[in-house]
Amino acid sequence: MLKKAIFLLMICGIALGVKAQSAEELFAQAQQLTKQMKETEALAKYKELLQVSPGHVVAFIQSSLICSRESARQKDKAAKQEWLDQARVYAYEALKVEPENPEANYAQAVYYARLAQISGAKEKVAAAKEVKKYADLALKFKPDYGEVYHLIGKWNFDLYNLGSIEKAAAKVLFGGVPPGTMEDAIANYEKCMQLKPSFIINYLDLAIAFKQNNQETQSMEVLNKVMRLRPIFQDDVTYKAECKKMLDEMQ
Repeated sequence: MLKKAIFLLMICGIALGVKAQSAEELFAQAQQLTKQMKETEALAKYKELLQVSPGHVVAFIQSSLICSRESARQKDKAAKQEWLDQARVYAYEALKVEPENPEANYAQAVYYARLAQISGAKEKVAAAKEVKKYADLALKFKPDYGEVYHLIGKWNFDLYNLGSIEKAAAKVLFGGVPPGTMEDAIANYEKCMQLKPSFIINYLDLAIAFKQNNQETQSMEVLNKVMRLRPIFQDDVTYKAECKKMLDEMQ
């Protein structure tokens, strides 16, 4: 009986070891696929990982961010919404496990930012409030979080450029438009560039803000800088191409 009990314990120990190793392997594979700019394949690995390790916060976070980015790549609004629905669920699950995790709050903010881009006037303004709420929480838990400064920069830029219909919706919903200025947009983009110099989309958005603010020299300087950067994320090649086109048109 004792030998049988010991044997069963050994089998359980081996099984647990295989499970832990399997989770580690899946996580490494997902990260590698992301580096190879194969995000939908990476998402599939994260989903497998969540089957093995249901409370894996990083898997929830990365799945949410990938879904948000994939939403932006879709042409059809219904397809965009489907991907965003997934992004929302993953971000919610991450926050449920670790509500003070800065990356989880960032993922939630990114979800709302993407949602705002495909929403009507009232929904866009409501989503903008949520973007700022979760972005501020992310910075509270991680003050040097470069990507969040980019998100807040875009938040300011978009609010500054709200149309009359959105402003009217904001007045009905919240008594007015949340504060957002071009100066704050540029300042936050520059903060992101300082903290996360490899974040390519930030250069594109900063260059656009500079150009709109009649600072074409600064815009061209930023565009020239991004030409020297190596693409990291799947969309970075597209962003660099947009930067090159913008630079060519300004020269």
